[in-house]
Amino acid sequence: MLVARNVTKNYSNLSVLKGVDISVSKGEIVTIVGSSGAGKSTLLHILGTLDVPSGGEVLINGVSTGALQGKKLADFRNRHIGFIFQFHHLLPEFSALENVCIPGFIAGAKKSAVKERAVYLLETLGLGERLEHRPNELSGGEQQRVAVARALINKPDVIMADEPTGNLDSRNARELHQLFLQLRDQFGQTFIIVTHNEELATLSDRQLVMKDGKIVS
Repeated sequence: MLVARNVTKNYSNLSVLKGVDISVSKGEIVTIVGSSGAGKSTLLHILGTLDVPSGGEVLINGVSTGALQGKKLADFRNRHIGFIFQFHHLLPEFSALENVCIPGFIAGAKKSAVKERAVYLLETLGLGERLEHRPNELSGGEQQRVAVARALINKPDVIMADEPTGNLDSRNARELHQLFLQLRDQFGQTFIIVTHNEELATLSDRQLVMKDGKIVS
């Protein structure tokens, strides 16, 4: 479903990625692990089209993302890729329901259908009683679940998660791990996750270990 071939990334004289190859199948949870500075987040941002490689190519469902620019790239990202970050980045002035709906509205989907799916997702994630709560009225774990629902709203091909449990305590982190497994089993959802959390890495279908800008195992 996702293929990256010989991906490189250079900043002036600094080589961050040194020819990375990766393939991910639909419904697979893949974690990328390694020490700080290994290039994990840079790779994830390139796979998610948030950054452009210096060389190589990334294909999602056969579409070469490097061939897309401007609005076409933004539309592709909105419809095909979901994002979860360490910090949830919820908009504080909007309710949980409104935050989840925003990517669907941007995609131009029918508002009633977007709201219906947002309610379904939030209820599925155990937040049915928190729809109208704003982020500052939710716990850290609840905020991250809202972020997960937002990532799922457009039925993306793949969710890119960058240290999704890094800002959570151990109980909420463990619950989020189980949630990812549930979403894979229930929806066939594909995840690519950068993490330092050994438990999450162990639960994944496959671990990729990065060192010095390369995948070493």
